[in-house]
Amino acid sequence: MSTQFNTYWEDFKTGERDNIGSVVVDKHEVIQFASRYDPQPFHVDEAAAERSIYGGLIASGWHTCAMVMRLMCDSYLLDSASLGSPGIENVRWLRPVRPGDTLTAYRTIEETRVSASRPDRGIVRSLWEVENQKDELVLTMSGIQFFLRRNPET
Repeated sequence: MSTQFNTYWEDFKTGERDNIGSVVVDKHEVIQFASRYDPQPFHVDEAAAERSIYGGLIASGWHTCAMVMRLMCDSYLLDSASLGSPGIENVRWLRPVRPGDTLTAYRTIEETRVSASRPDRGIVRSLWEVENQKDELVLTMSGIQFFLRRNPET
């Protein structure tokens, strides 16, 4: 097998928790993303957001997920033998995310196993937790990812 990737299924260890990066939430991007995909007033209109239960502009939860996806790509997926994912589960938006917040994402490996039907690949179940600059949990989600095995014959 080619060793063109740095990360294969074997490199994920159950219980391992890694910081996968940080991002500063940009006000223009909050409004731009929401205007296109989630145009609720508290995401796109500062005056309406001030009058809302949030007391100011907040990012769409889907935008927050997208920012975390970018952190995943930059920290490990783009240089891995990733085969994609069947989906994300249990997405929880726990606190509003505001322009100017710094979000830091962590990935914990909950389970790894070889695919029963395709032994050239493995399955990784992960939990992602995202905190703001106050160390407050703002997002959690879990999911499965598929990765090629470096040594499928073992």
